[in-house]
This record gives sequence, C-alpha cells and structure tokens, in this order.
Amino acid sequence: LSPSTICRLKSIWEEEFKEWKTRDLSGKRFVYFWADGIYFNVRLTDDRPCVLVIVGTLEDGRKELLAVYDGERESKLSWVEVLRDLKRRGLGEGPKLAVGDGALGFWSALAEVYPETRRQRCWVHKTANVLDKMPKKVQPGAKELLHEMYRSATREQALQSFKEFVGRYRAKYPKAAECLVKDKEDLFAFYDFPAEHWQHIRSTNAIESTFATVRHRHRQTKGCGSRTATLSMAFKLAREAEKSWRRIDGYQLIVKLLTGVRFEDGVEAEAA
Repeated sequence: LSPSTICRLKSIWEEEFKEWKTRDLSGKRFVYFWADGIYFNVRLTDDRPCVLVIVGTLEDGRKELLAVYDGERESKLSWVEVLRDLKRRGLGEGPKLAVGDGALGFWSALAEVYPETRRQRCWVHKTANVLDKMPKKVQPGAKELLHEMYRSATREQALQSFKEFVGRYRAKYPKAAECLVKDKEDLFAFYDFPAEHWQHIRSTNAIESTFATVRHRHRQTKGCGSRTATLSMAFKLAREAEKSWRRIDGYQLIVKLLTGVRFEDGVEAEAA
C-alpha cells in the first residue's frame, strides 16, 4: 500500500473509533465482563500507553468488545472514568461477574461504579504470580495443586486443595502462600455460576487471546507513530477479531442468572 493510502485508512479508522466509543448502550444487558490493561509502544515517542479493554457477554451469549480506552497505566482513576462513561451512555446495570487480574485499580473502580458486581480473579494470572515466588524445583508440584483447585467439581474439593497447598508451602515459601490466600474469596466466585460457563469465566482469556494477535500485528508494523494511531489500530484489529467470537457455552442459562436463580457448584440450586 502506498503511504497516502495508509494515511487515508488510518484517518478512517480514527473516525470509526471516535463514533464507536460514544455509541449508545441503552437497552443492553451484560452478564459478564472481562477487563485488562494492554501496553503498547509508540514508535515516534517515549509513550507506552495502557489500553484499557473490556469485553462483555450479552444476554444471548454473544461476546462484544465493549470498551477500548487510553488509560494512565491501570489506575483507579482511569478505570473509574471508563466505567462511568459506560454508565453515562446507558449501561445502568453492571454485570453479574467481572473477571480480571490483580490490577487493584480496576477492582476499586468496579466497587465504586458497579458495587453489586461479583469479582473473579483470573486463574492464569494468579497461577503465574504464585509460581513466580517459588523455586523452579518445586513449581511442578505446586502447579498441579493450583490446577486441582480451579478444576475441581465442587467448591469443597477446591478448598481442600487450597488448604493442602497452604499447609505444604506456607512455611518455606510464605510469599507464594500469601499471594494465593489474599484473593481466596475472589478466586472461587465462579462456583456460584453455571458449570457450562466456568471455562469462560475462570480467566481473562477472552481478552488475552484476541490481543495476542493485536500485539503481533503491532510488532509487525513496528508500532504506530502516535497514541491516537495506536488506539485506533488496536480498536480496528479487535473489532475484526470480534467477528469470529462465538457464544459462550450454556448461554441459555444466562436468562436464569439475570432473573435471580442461584447456582451452587455450577448447578441450579433448589428453591428453599
């Protein structure tokens, strides 16, 4: 493509992005959010913007790219701005569950803007963080126990593996044990949701898998020359990826979640 064609396309993408990020969200209802901050390098400056991304699941199980914002790292202030903007544009109710990593800014902002939303910590990030605080020789056994926790059929079985991990490693590797213990409640929230949804809501893979491709394309083009171009490119690539996203498994159960039906260990609880 000629330089003039590339400039024209970038201008079109920037306009599309401006329109998209001000679109009306009234009438939409999301049951799940996945949130993450993605860092990019800007070729012509020393900037390294953090692109704040939210992907949501609608009532019919379709996943939708909900937000792409230029953030100041992953601070509470940046995330509050994102969530309040969604609310201003019509998203009055928050999701039933939000999935994210350990960025405290997002969780603090969520509690302020959508306090009714439950929290689920990403098990992929948590596993990596815990193992990073342990010597390599003990990591295989520790990793196996961590996998047992979130792959268990019931919360009780998961907590047994949790207790075993803490008992086995706390004395010698207190930082690893504390990293796990401090997020105990948020790690096992998924057990209160349909088992068919577990593979989707135990991690932020809905964002990670898409933006791995976005990062790859960004590297291949040797980065964009400005923050605006970086955001526009990330938006355009994510929107293209969105076309191939499939519904979550067991999407028919979303209606029950939204009408207040309780789930225990992934199964619909009997009415009292």
